[in-house]
Amino acid sequence: MAADIDEQPAGYERLLSTEHAAAIAEVAAVVAERRPRHVVFTARGTSDHAALYAAYLTEIRLGLPAGLASPSAITVFGARPDLSDALVVGVSQSGGSPDLAEVLRVARASGALTLAVTNNPGSPLVETAELSVDIAAGHERAVAATKTYTAELLALLMLIEGVRAGDGVLPAEERAALSRLPELAAQTLADDTPARLAPRYRFAAQLVTTGRGYAYPTAREAALKLMETSYLPALAFSGADLLHGPLAMTDPDVPVLAVVGSGPGGTSMREVLPRLGERRADVLVVGSAEVGETRMAVPEVDERYAPLLDILPLQRLALSLALARGEDPDAPRGLKKVTATM
Repeated sequence: MAADIDEQPAGYERLLSTEHAAAIAEVAAVVAERRPRHVVFTARGTSDHAALYAAYLTEIRLGLPAGLASPSAITVFGARPDLSDALVVGVSQSGGSPDLAEVLRVARASGALTLAVTNNPGSPLVETAELSVDIAAGHERAVAATKTYTAELLALLMLIEGVRAGDGVLPAEERAALSRLPELAAQTLADDTPARLAPRYRFAAQLVTTGRGYAYPTAREAALKLMETSYLPALAFSGADLLHGPLAMTDPDVPVLAVVGSGPGGTSMREVLPRLGERRADVLVVGSAEVGETRMAVPEVDERYAPLLDILPLQRLALSLALARGEDPDAPRGLKKVTATM
């Protein structure tokens, strides 16, 4: 897991290279030409959080309605929704889950434009879809996904911004901003704060993660990583949903990891933090916003890019906490790299 985490700056650089950027631009140009009226994402596990990030991007940057499909509606209940005007995107590290391939098969049969985003170009998901994007993350050693998650985020960002451009090609200003990501990721990973803070949560019985907008998928992915590697029950809420009831469960014995950036989503979290303070919750702030007494600081970037950096110290925290609790983060009990669901 440590090796996979360390490879992420190189993964960003690889995806941003001329070869891979051109391949994603080709796909984005086809999507732009087809002009879908809405976008449906389908994914499981970690990839579901990447898909949620892409749904935010789609609605904010493209102005198109977007949502996450429930594969079981098709595979278990036999639904056949009319997706003729949709772009349906399957996001999967392995591309091997039968239910995701079935969603794309049904969507394509109904006239949808289908796209597979995966780390396995030879997978059933790619064979089913009309278009595909290779996230080019390379072999991932650990069961818990880290570098494939961030590669999915970056590939989806490049795809959606390419669609927004119209011809698939990212504007020069966007390319220049994205070119800083490998260096900023390396800088973030060099900070040993996550390892120093891990013992603080060694005996926690449960934990809450929270964020708004682009940070909400980060909060969900952080919760999953903690559950996978440390077997620590972790509940993820958007900052808004947290105030609608779950706030009552927070107290000094329930640590809260709050993802707070410097953009609109982060600003909206400023009303959440004082409410957590009223509950005397143990709050760890992750992100570029200079708030909170305990922080894992991340370089400030455009809020769209923040999930590519904010998750890095949280991955490190999950790794360090698992080791502090005497667990093996490379081999979580009961889990396999590829989970086949129908």
